[in-house]
Amino acid sequence: MTTVIVATGNPGKLHEMQTYLTDLDWELALKPAEIDVEETGTTFLENACLKASEVAKATGEWAIADDSGLMVDALNGAPGLYTARYGRTDVERIERLLRELSEVSNRAAQFVCAIALSQPDGTIALQTEGTCPGEIADQPSGTGGFGYDPVFYVPSVGKTFAEMSREEKDRLSHRGVAFAQLMPKLRSLKLSS
Repeated sequence: MTTVIVATGNPGKLHEMQTYLTDLDWELALKPAEIDVEETGTTFLENACLKASEVAKATGEWAIADDSGLMVDALNGAPGLYTARYGRTDVERIERLLRELSEVSNRAAQFVCAIALSQPDGTIALQTEGTCPGEIADQPSGTGGFGYDPVFYVPSVGKTFAEMSREEKDRLSHRGVAFAQLMPKLRSLKLSS
């Protein structure tokens, strides 16, 4: 079994990755806390590659990273790379977003997820980006998920992410799309140190 470091300190993100990668013969582990990668990229894909590469080089193991966020058309792609820093809490982030869109009729948005897998020497072996188109609801709805899920409405199913079952969200979300694109390549890849 090959150890693959998940380039995050967030146990929730590790668990989420395990959900998508269950049928691979990988042992996933969190990155050591002392490794701190500054996200200096200008795109989600650049940040995912940067995190995967730096963690791989620091640990001498394969590393996988993702970077994701919400992009709202009427806000010129904001919050974008600053999705997690748009407020101190999920409630503050949602309130700010709804306030900024209060006079806007175009509420089109998309969630983006970039994933990168790095070899132990820091070379990126695979990368992809998945998107989920939707729109920002006028008010929060649903109790599931986290972050912007209560206001991210997916017209094709008539629900916010927070109203979806875990399975439905895993399949339709930006992260689900990215992993669906990546899995055939990951299954055929032979990892060795």
